[in-house]
Amino acid sequence: MTARVLVVDDVLANVRLLEAKLSAEYFDVVTAMNGVDALDAVSRTKPDIVLLDVMMPGLDGIEVCRRIKANPATQHVPVIMVTALDQPEDRVRGLEAGADDFLTKPVNDVALFCRVKSLVRLKMLTDELRSRTSGDPLRILQSELAEADKAPANILVVDNGATLGERIRNALAGLHKVSVAQTPQEALEAFGGPPVELVIVNLDMEGVDALRVCSQLKSVEQTRQTPILIIVDPEDRPRLLRALDLGVNDYLMRPVDRQELLARVSTQIRRYRYTERLRTSVRASMEMAITDALTGLYNRRYLETHLAEVITHAVNRGRLVSVLTLDVDFFKSVNDTYGHDAGDRVLQELAGRLRAIIRNSDLACRTGGEEFVVVLPGTDLHTAERVGERVRKMVAAKPFLAAPGCHLSVTISLGVASLLNVDDTPEDLLKRADRALYRAKREGRNRVSLSAA
Repeated sequence: MTARVLVVDDVLANVRLLEAKLSAEYFDVVTAMNGVDALDAVSRTKPDIVLLDVMMPGLDGIEVCRRIKANPATQHVPVIMVTALDQPEDRVRGLEAGADDFLTKPVNDVALFCRVKSLVRLKMLTDELRSRTSGDPLRILQSELAEADKAPANILVVDNGATLGERIRNALAGLHKVSVAQTPQEALEAFGGPPVELVIVNLDMEGVDALRVCSQLKSVEQTRQTPILIIVDPEDRPRLLRALDLGVNDYLMRPVDRQELLARVSTQIRRYRYTERLRTSVRASMEMAITDALTGLYNRRYLETHLAEVITHAVNRGRLVSVLTLDVDFFKSVNDTYGHDAGDRVLQELAGRLRAIIRNSDLACRTGGEEFVVVLPGTDLHTAERVGERVRKMVAAKPFLAAPGCHLSVTISLGVASLLNVDDTPEDLLKRADRALYRAKREGRNRVSLSAA
């Protein structure tokens, strides 16, 4: 893994030491020796992660972190606070400023690389998602998240002891909802209910391999993205490092300080919500790119790609493919007489009727205006003709609600074409269906016409 790391420390020896360690692992290292230069370097060099000393004269690390996280352009950059102080209140101040993690001097090499690599992986995922969500949608998303941060989260504690779950529940009372799973199976079953936004695992459970629990949570699709916070003994460093290597997101050392627990829980939940909302936004953007906004059917772009795949699949397996092209008869008169809103409602209802009558394996698309295409995999020409006739009768049988109290009788004309040979392209198939559709129009509309060879 390679990434750009910004190292900030006012002591040159500390800067050089971290620079040497990170460079040896093939990281691209940028350095700064005070808070002002650090903020400039973040803006100028766009690092993937910042290693930030807490104790610096002038603008200290806490304030630098706060400003990085307050800037919408840099708030997604992970920040690891590096300090010689190991007091809970110092860690809490950093976490409240938005820091993603803490390392204590002298920095342990394994802990350093585990933390850096884990946060860089998260940063790269976030960058990919952010690249697909820009402009106003991203600003709206950030505004929504600021409001969502106030909502309580569902937190799952995995522990088979008698006290840890209750202590965590009491510490988070009034802020979050805490449930307890005593076995790995119960932990997995908990994801069948309300969405779990954080899992807290006791690494020292009696008779249970807690590392295996963490591994299972990170390997199952349903739970993979949920952050894991482990509770670990200070002397249990080997298992802590193993847990981080497995993908555990954060840890707390015993004895657990309530303020640090609150800060780390808040950080993990905020990061999880941000990433999940980005994923949702990306999925919505992808759906918008392939679906028709008015009817919810697939659009022409998706049809062209999908039909090519269906034809290739059919040719390779010696199967058939047919398409229906259909057009609303005299649709212009609907718009001219009743208005475009009425026309839109007719198209929306037609799309709904198409969905109700075709198979799950069929594909209905709106290709423009009042024109639709239905792809029928595994269907020969005459079976497709019967399908087209069912669709035609279904449309004509019941008037369409164009406006409150206004029902219109609507008919459609359809053309049917089937795959003729292995050299057929999507364009060939659609052209034949279109010619059949035009014939149906010429012959009086409200009918199904078959394509000639």
